[in-house]
Amino acid sequence: MNLHQFRFVQEAVRRNLNLTEAAKALHTSQPGVSKAIIELEDELGVEIFARHGKRLKRVTEPGQHVLASIEIILREVGNLKRIGSDFSAQDNGTLSIATTHTQARYVLPEPVARFRGEYPKVNISLHQATPHEVADMVLTEVADIGMATESLAEYPELVTLPCYEWQHVLIFPPSHPLAGKARISLEDITSEPLITYHPSFTGRGRVDRAFARRELKPNIILEAIDSDVIRTYVKLGLGIGIVAEMAVQGELRGNLEVRPMGDLFGMNVARVAFKRGAYMRQFVYRFAELISPRLSREQVKLALAGRESNYEL
Repeated sequence: MNLHQFRFVQEAVRRNLNLTEAAKALHTSQPGVSKAIIELEDELGVEIFARHGKRLKRVTEPGQHVLASIEIILREVGNLKRIGSDFSAQDNGTLSIATTHTQARYVLPEPVARFRGEYPKVNISLHQATPHEVADMVLTEVADIGMATESLAEYPELVTLPCYEWQHVLIFPPSHPLAGKARISLEDITSEPLITYHPSFTGRGRVDRAFARRELKPNIILEAIDSDVIRTYVKLGLGIGIVAEMAVQGELRGNLEVRPMGDLFGMNVARVAFKRGAYMRQFVYRFAELISPRLSREQVKLALAGRESNYEL
């Protein structure tokens, strides 16, 4: 048996037992993947997959145990590589970050700039994705660290830690009739054409639940994943907008009326994620500290050791 066979089995499961897709992901041929899996099954003396003809249908009961062992083996192989890299070249390598557009655009620039100042020889790879894709990239070790508001806490294979709270804000031109209101209600928002995030991004679920609790249906005319896009269409007069407060800092406030909406929609928590059991290079710990002073090296190490349950904002 060999690591290639283990990777083929693991990727087949990740690709919903589609060997063609697994082969594409691993840059090899479908017959090669199929043959390697069969050879591993013959060597182990058990079927990892139940088949219908040549198609894989499900993971067998012994296959579940094999898969669990493969996950551990490949995780530790990855750890060995990182340990070697860490100690042979402390200030070299690549820091891979998976995050959403909002975090990448408005939260991470300063930590990234400070990190570059401290580690000029470390390359930075920034992946912008949906929250679920962020989680998947951390799980598959494409990324060392993930950052998002939604979904990360739903994965037991991830260690997730809160790093800061934020709220949604309502934005509209200064000439809009809502500018004359001291307090804006959900009913006021419902009566206006609304521009906000796609349901999978930037705390949109919390906004939807606030309207649903009051049995109100907002008139959403446009959804986007990019706060800049939402602001652009609000400035054009297409409607009022709901965005993350990080997206309307500083000079932007002079162009739009900005009203905090934490009292209506509640507070959101941005979280960072690491793969449970993965070896973390020293500069990854440092980057976490630069994101938030709450993410000290000691706190992250405790969390990775399984003691993160009491860490909340």
